Formats: sequence, C-alpha cells, structure tokens
Amino acid sequence: MIKVLIVDDSALVRQTLSSILSNFNDFIVIGAANDPYAAVEIIKREIPDVIVLDIEMPKMDGLTFLSKLMSQHPIPVVICSSLAEEGSETAIKALEYGAIDIITKPKIGTKDFLQESKIKIYDTIKAAALSKNKLKKREVNEKLPADVVIKKVHKLASLETTEKVIAVGASTGGTEAIKIFLEDLPPDIPGILIVQHMPEGFTKAFAKRLDRLCKITVKEGIDGESVLKGHAYIAPGNKHMLLKRSGARYYIEIKDGPLVNRHKPSVDVLFRSVAQYAGKNAIAFLLTGMGDDGAKGLLEIKEVGGYTICQDEASSVVFGMPKEAIKIGAATKVLPLNQMATELIKILGH
Repeated sequence: MIKVLIVDDSALVRQTLSSILSNFNDFIVIGAANDPYAAVEIIKREIPDVIVLDIEMPKMDGLTFLSKLMSQHPIPVVICSSLAEEGSETAIKALEYGAIDIITKPKIGTKDFLQESKIKIYDTIKAAALSKNKLKKREVNEKLPADVVIKKVHKLASLETTEKVIAVGASTGGTEAIKIFLEDLPPDIPGILIVQHMPEGFTKAFAKRLDRLCKITVKEGIDGESVLKGHAYIAPGNKHMLLKRSGARYYIEIKDGPLVNRHKPSVDVLFRSVAQYAGKNAIAFLLTGMGDDGAKGLLEIKEVGGYTICQDEASSVVFGMPKEAIKIGAATKVLPLNQMATELIKILGH
C-alpha cells in the first residue's frame, strides 16, 4: 500500500485527488494539507511514500518546501501545479530540487482535468513510489567515478593550440547561477561547455531560455559539433558531454554510459575531458550544487595548469560541490557569483 500525502492550497484539488486515489487499491491518502507547515505536522505522525505538492501556497511556496524536504528528509515528490509547464523555469527548478515528476494542471477546469487524467496520476505516483527504493539502493551501491566513462591518462597529449576553453559545472541552484554568469559575457568569449544536473527533455528548453537572455549563443550540445567562440553548450539530459580535440579543433562528444557520482550528465566527466584535451588552456568554474560531482575533475584541471574557480558559500544556494572542491585544494580562486564573469574577462585579457 502506497501512502500518499497531498499538499495543495485548493480544497477542491485536495478533495478531487483524494477521491481519485481512493479508487485505486494501491493507494491510501494519509493526509491532505493546505500548506507546508500543516504537511510537516502530518509527516511527524506518519511518513508518506509520496507527496503530491502544489507550488502556489500560503506561508511557504512549494519550491522552498521541496528544497528543504530534500535536504532534510528526502521523500519522492510529484509536483501538481499550473505553474510547472514543461520547459518553464518553475518546472526546471522543481526537477532540479529533486521532484520525481510533474503533473501540469490547468488554471480553469482543474477538477475535470484531474478526473480525466486519473490514469496518468496513478502511473506518475506509482512510479514515484517505486523510485524511493531505487534511489536508496543507488545512493548506497552505485556512486561511480568518472573512470567508467573516461579513463584518466597520466601523460597528456601535446597541446597543438593555445585556444582557451571554458568549462562550467553546477547542480542545485545552478539554473539561476549559470544565467547570471553567462548574461555578463561578451559575444567573442571562448567556447563554453556546461553541465547542469537536469533531466532529459529540460536541457533544450533551458538552453533556449538562456539564448534569449545572453549576448552569446547558447544551445544544447550535439555530438561531433565544433566548439566555437561566442557559444555555450549545455550538456543534454541523460547523456554525458565531453570535450575532444582533433589538431587545433575542439569538438563535443555526447556519450551514453552509467551514472557518475549519481549523475548523467556528470561534471567530473566533462572536467576530466577538459583537463586531458585543453590542459593549461582550460578555465573551469564549479558553481552551487549538492554533493561532490566536479570536485575531483576540477582538481585534475588545476593539476595540468588550468585556472579553476569555485563559487563562495555566501552566494551558493547549496555549498556542496564547491565546498568539496575547495577542501581538496582544487580551487585557484574562490569568488562570489557576481564577480565570476568579470574575473573570466580579466583572465582572458579582454
């Protein structure tokens, strides 16, 4: 029996979802709360297997609650909101903060929509419940290093170019951090490769949004394409992205493979490839994020003569990834987010 907690400001939605779920033998609704504070009181009494969560609520919004929940007591969450359309910033943030899936409800005719979508609701909540055990098992047994995708080489290929390459890694809080960083860069900046932990289907929308806001061209990376000045390439969700070089030409490799540090794409995979193929021509940034993905790869870039920068604690949403990199001596410099673009321009001598 799957225990479900519904957290939604609308009494109509709470009643409709409770009614729908009660018709399935797999589910039992252990509570329905109109805001996160009421939800916490229910969780204290009984921990649900899945939480169905709205975004717009009184006292605390759903994204803030989701972020706090995942950092303190991870429970599978399905977002059910009119704000979380596919590709929207809200949807991207919800998935980035740890939501398993999203049901986008309309602003008008919500009750009819939920009734018509009861099979989708069933499938989505059931899948979220099943992910609970899979995630636990993966966290214990499957934290794999970058070696499973790209082997570390101790003798680097001789450099045939002085062209700089910029690499960026981020996770929780990274969608906004990357936007702030890229917005201030000039259109003649060297090519930028970016890994943001994000699911398949959302990276392309993220890239398009950034492209509209920035002076440089931002796009999802494509296997085999050249890395050009004035371009930033976002690693596609559920694929690893690597830098490769043929003579003086840098190009992108998109590669499948296992999760690295529980992520695909992985920052460590990108950074290792940048260390091997760009070497001292690399400039790498490790931004806000939970966990330690990117820390070892950043150290590899520094060890081959590249310049490495970590985001400081005060400006990070989650000071996990930068903290781990700083701890092992991987950072040439630690800076607040709002100084990073200026620092990059200074390094490049623009």
